[in-house]
Amino acid sequence: MPLLEKHAVSGQRLVCLTAYNYLSALRVAPHADIILVGDSQGMVLHGLPSTVHVSLEMMRASAESVARALLPLNKKPLLLVDLPFGSYEESPAQAFASAALLLKAGAAAVKLEGGAAMVETVRFLSQRGVPVCAHLGLTPQHVNSLGGYKVQGRGTAGDLLVADATAHAAAGAFAVLLEAVPAPLAASITSALLVPTIGIGAGKDCDGQVLVTEDLLGLSAGKPAKFVKRYAELGRDIDTALSAFADEVRSGAYPSAAHCYS
Repeated sequence: MPLLEKHAVSGQRLVCLTAYNYLSALRVAPHADIILVGDSQGMVLHGLPSTVHVSLEMMRASAESVARALLPLNKKPLLLVDLPFGSYEESPAQAFASAALLLKAGAAAVKLEGGAAMVETVRFLSQRGVPVCAHLGLTPQHVNSLGGYKVQGRGTAGDLLVADATAHAAAGAFAVLLEAVPAPLAASITSALLVPTIGIGAGKDCDGQVLVTEDLLGLSAGKPAKFVKRYAELGRDIDTALSAFADEVRSGAYPSAAHCYS
C-alpha cells in the first residue's frame, strides 16, 4: 500500500472520491488518490434509510467490482473499503475476519467508525497486516445513538475527539477521516497528527477531502448536506435524455434507418 503523506509534507492535498461499481470506478480513478467504497452505497444505490442496513456481502461485491476497474491501471488509487455495521464491533477477531474478506476482494485498506472503543481493534488489525483508516466525528453507523446527522465535537466534546484521533493514530491507523466537525477543531487535529486527515464537512485544513461522487455530480436524491458542493447537475441531463428517448419511441422517430441493420 502506498503511504499517504500529509499535505504539509507533500505540498498537495489528497483527493478521495466514492465508487460503488465498475463503471463509476473507471470514471473516478484518473482523478482520485483514494477511492472509497463506502457503505453510503446503502442510501445512494439501494434507497436504504441509513448505512446500518448495509451488509458485508454488499461491501464485498462492490469492492470486487471496483477492483476490477483498477486492474489495468499503472497508477492505481488506494482502494479503501468500509467495514459495515455489525461486521467488526463484536471483537477484534470478528473485525479481522471481515477485513480479510474485503482485502481478498481487492481492498488495499479498510475503514471503521468509532472512538475510544475501537482503538484496540485498530491496533489488532494493524499488527496483523490490515491497513486501517479511523472514522471519527459524525459516524453514520451510529446515527441512532447520535440523535441524527449532526455536527460533532463542539464545546468540550472537541477534547474527546482530539484524544480519540491521537489514540487511533498511535494504535496504527494510517489515516483519520473527520466528518462534520468544526473547521478549527479539524485543523487542530490535523496539525497534531503525524498521519493524514481526510475531511468531509471538516474545513479546508485537512490533508485531503472526500465527497460522495453522486452528490458532487448532482445525481443523488434529496437535499445535499451543507458541505456538499455541486460541480454538475447531471440528474437534469439524464432526465432530459430519457424524456427525449421516450418521446421518440412513442412517436416512431426512434429507431431511424441509421439505427437499423439492413
